[in-house]
Amino acid sequence: MAFIDTRQLEVLNKRPGWRGRLFHSQNNTFVWWEFDANADIHQHDHLQEEVWHVVEGELEVTIAGETLRCGPGSAAIIPPHTPHSVRVLQAGRALVVDHPLRTGF
Repeated sequence: MAFIDTRQLEVLNKRPGWRGRLFHSQNNTFVWWEFDANADIHQHDHLQEEVWHVVEGELEVTIAGETLRCGPGSAAIIPPHTPHSVRVLQAGRALVVDHPLRTGF
């Protein structure tokens, strides 16, 4: 599939306050997240590198114990097998890309 209209994808409700639309390319997993203020993602890690690109709103992202506020235009790059968590400071949207594929997500 060469073209995807993400507005047509099923909405994934993975956690309270998070609404995502997920798709895969040959080598990457993409999730277009919309998030509510005060929503969070607990600390976890996985084998994929993960990149968060904040489009709107503000997140507090913690990577390996280092915490930074990320607003529009910011990107957070999380290496494989690295503990990380996310807390929403202001509702918004972000594109998250995992490499390699994150099957079963």
